[in-house]
Amino acid sequence: MAVLNKIRERSVFLIIIIALALFSFVLADVIRNGGATTQKEQGIIAKVNGEDISREQFAMQVEAYQRNLGPDAGTTMAVNLVWDMTLRQVILQDEMDELGIRVENAQIRNVLARELGNNPNFTNEAGMFDEARLREYVATLQATSPVAYQQWLDFENSLGESAREQIYFDLVRAGLNASLSEGEIAYRKSGDKVDLSFVQIPYSSVPSEEVEVSKSEIEAYIKKHPARFQTEATRDIQYVHFPEEATEEDDAEIRDAVAALLDDRVEFNPVTEQNDTVPGFADVEEVELFVNDHSDQPHVDRYYFQDQLPEEHAEALFNLEVGETYGPFRQNNSWMLSRMLETAQIPDSAQARHILITYQGTQIAQGIERTKAEAQALADSVAQVVRRDKGEFENLAAQLSADQSNNENGGELGWFSPGDMVPAFNDFVFNNDQGDVGVVESQFGYHVIDIQQQTQPQKAVKLATIVRAVEPSNESRNNLFAEVTKFEIAAREGNLVDVAKEFDVSLRPVKGIGVLDERIPGLGAQRSIVQWAFEDQVKEGDIRRFEIRDGYVIAQVTAKNPEGLQTVESASSVVTPILENQKKAEIIKSRISGNTLAEIASGASVEVQQASAVSRQSPTLPGAGREPAVVGAAFGMEAGQISEPLSGNNGVYVIEVQQKRPAEALDSYGTYAIRETARRRNNVEQGVFEALKDIAEIEDRRAQFY
Repeated sequence: MAVLNKIRERSVFLIIIIALALFSFVLADVIRNGGATTQKEQGIIAKVNGEDISREQFAMQVEAYQRNLGPDAGTTMAVNLVWDMTLRQVILQDEMDELGIRVENAQIRNVLARELGNNPNFTNEAGMFDEARLREYVATLQATSPVAYQQWLDFENSLGESAREQIYFDLVRAGLNASLSEGEIAYRKSGDKVDLSFVQIPYSSVPSEEVEVSKSEIEAYIKKHPARFQTEATRDIQYVHFPEEATEEDDAEIRDAVAALLDDRVEFNPVTEQNDTVPGFADVEEVELFVNDHSDQPHVDRYYFQDQLPEEHAEALFNLEVGETYGPFRQNNSWMLSRMLETAQIPDSAQARHILITYQGTQIAQGIERTKAEAQALADSVAQVVRRDKGEFENLAAQLSADQSNNENGGELGWFSPGDMVPAFNDFVFNNDQGDVGVVESQFGYHVIDIQQQTQPQKAVKLATIVRAVEPSNESRNNLFAEVTKFEIAAREGNLVDVAKEFDVSLRPVKGIGVLDERIPGLGAQRSIVQWAFEDQVKEGDIRRFEIRDGYVIAQVTAKNPEGLQTVESASSVVTPILENQKKAEIIKSRISGNTLAEIASGASVEVQQASAVSRQSPTLPGAGREPAVVGAAFGMEAGQISEPLSGNNGVYVIEVQQKRPAEALDSYGTYAIRETARRRNNVEQGVFEALKDIAEIEDRRAQFY
């Protein structure tokens, strides 16, 4: 009671203490996240030239792109695609708005006429685009389907924006004309020729040990060429990967478990309170149910030819008697057990065509109001017509088939093998004869099928197969977890390199990870590791454990490289060879002696080489490679003149011009001016966008959310 009284006496004091603690907690979070942010700011993923990019809208577009790209596409890929699209849209819109570029309704109608001119829904009897039909179509959408009408408005808007962009880029292209003088320069660049003799003394003739490049020289070179060495913020890490792998004991345990499924077993029946004998795989009657109950993969009800079975076990499996079993056998990191169900003589491939009659509720029934009963009746009616006259199949497919991939091609599916089609379709084609016409139902609707051709029947088998993947047991996973925990504790207390050696595991370094990178060499997509490495509170030397799909990773940040010029260490691999060659060039030049090419070549233990018909457009010297500076110097010399030593890409050169052959003058250089104009205009869209992006004010916050 005394304690409670004291608490009451000091209640105000305690409230203040608690309030300060809560405030410090919030303040720490604010500091960690770079300052206070409003709810509005949290909903913004980027700012481009002062315009906010909505995080919610951006996320919706990313999700849509991921669906379109398929299951193998990572989130980062979709994010980058949407970012590039959004950035282009905003930057170009700003530029077009500033220039006052607009697209009027008449221009949009002209674009629609071009886009829809070949669509029979919008053409008249003469095959010409009919705007009245288009207006009727749009009015129907507006009255019957708000969603479809909005999609149409979005389509119109996208066409309008494309037209605006076209006008903008056409204006830019108009300013990129080449004059006749520029046409003449282009003509002479390729037409003027020079014949020369040269001596090449390669940089490799000076051992690298004779030159030394210091850090200060590398740093000076970087500062002299800053544009070349600008870099985004990056991180260097090193990591150890501990994969979850099955042991030999795990493998043997799974093999024995699969083998045990062959035999009958006794189980207590709580209903009868007696022991029942449960048949094993070799004797069970409900084979499909047994497989689905005991296999990692469901039963597949299809026939196989011998070349479709696992190569190592194909002959044994193919020659089983009905009811006979084979296995357990190892295949693709799994233990398998197979039982022969039946054999048959079927074609190994067939050619067929179909008319798909769909109805409300099927996967591709958008806009279809037909009921299932109506679809079945229509399919049966179509089949009767086709049986009487197969010549009608092509017309009926064009008119009625919902399969847009081939309805304009008479419903032709080409050649396919057993198992390629949905089960009902597959069974009809391979269990009936060439020329048969029938109707089957699938999840897509009713198919009217005409079997056009079949290959000669051959033996095929139907197998029931139990598959058990070889995976680490719980004991193995627990042992791995314990080992990783020990390693992590040791790494935090000591040096990661030394600990990796002590545990006899591989330590892998990774340099130059970008803030929006996703893949880490050796690990694949591991966005969480990248995000951690860029967290503000993470310091060089920090270590963290990550649980990934196939095990664990212990990662350490080894360097935090800020945005700006590359460091000497990161740029040395590029700069050092350049500076070495510059120093080697000076050494080679100081050693050159002689007044003729022959004397110079003899002193350097090389040969005099010849180059004929060299142009400035193709400045390549035979046996020496591309040397634009050397060839350019040749065009500035007179015939018979010997040059001073020249530094090139691959060595030091001394050249002697033998002959200069100017191209014959033309009456007009208009053709070359046109070519030069076309060359300039080729990549104008990308070039203009990149130039606008360079001067745009872009605040990119993607890394905070992805």
